[in-house]
Amino acid sequence: MENNPLRQYFRRPSVYLKLPSGGKGYPEDVLDMTPTGELPVYPMTAIDEISARTPDALFNGTTVADLIKSCVPNIKDPWKISSDDMDAILISIRAASVGDSLEVDSICPSCTEKNTYNVNLMGLLSTIVPGNYDEILEVGNVKVKLKPLTYKDMNAGALKQFEMQRYFMEIEAEEDIEKKNKMGIEALEKVTLVTMDLISQTIDYVETPDGERVDNPEFINEFIRSCDRTTFTAIRDFNAELKKNTEIKPVHTTCPSCEHEYDQPITLNPTDFFGEGF
Repeated sequence: MENNPLRQYFRRPSVYLKLPSGGKGYPEDVLDMTPTGELPVYPMTAIDEISARTPDALFNGTTVADLIKSCVPNIKDPWKISSDDMDAILISIRAASVGDSLEVDSICPSCTEKNTYNVNLMGLLSTIVPGNYDEILEVGNVKVKLKPLTYKDMNAGALKQFEMQRYFMEIEAEEDIEKKNKMGIEALEKVTLVTMDLISQTIDYVETPDGERVDNPEFINEFIRSCDRTTFTAIRDFNAELKKNTEIKPVHTTCPSCEHEYDQPITLNPTDFFGEGF
């Protein structure tokens, strides 16, 4: 209510985020970009926090999407946010809600001692840069233009991977050796198809030698499933290289017990990021 005398005590933005992508390439219905290019990020509300503690809602992606709408209202459609920007958005929401320090548990690879480190979240933001998706891959007789996955595609892929993990657990529990071997072969086929589907979703278009650009998702998926191994591997590896830039870089640290220096990977899993630590 605009006439509420308590409006002055409502939450206010505490972080301003400049997306790694700069907001480039998004449809008009996804972002309400500010003149400065910085999006205001609000702290979580009590309702946001309760929702964030619901594992099922987090797992299907709905809570994360709703959380982004609540805390970054300039993002109108979180499902269309690209993988280039997702980690930066999650980092900013947590920093706005709890502070820019995150405790990370680490096991020293030398002495196996468990240590806890504080990581500066805003410092992590500076390590995230978008991949150069304008670069074209030439493989065989075609040219391939890639694109980052959307959050919707990422979430769908995660659900499929979870299903595969459950299937592998069923295989491990199977006592009949013949049935177990058959299930193992089926599982490998399913994993391959899931991987191919994800790779096909990262392709913006394929250009043929005569200059025709094919961007039909069904045609691209059929191409990925039917091309030779060399072509598929080249596209898969090229996509992996593009993703490296947007990944959060490991933090270099020293074990206080044995003074061994090593790089600690930082992984932001939403189910952990907005769980009990909040």
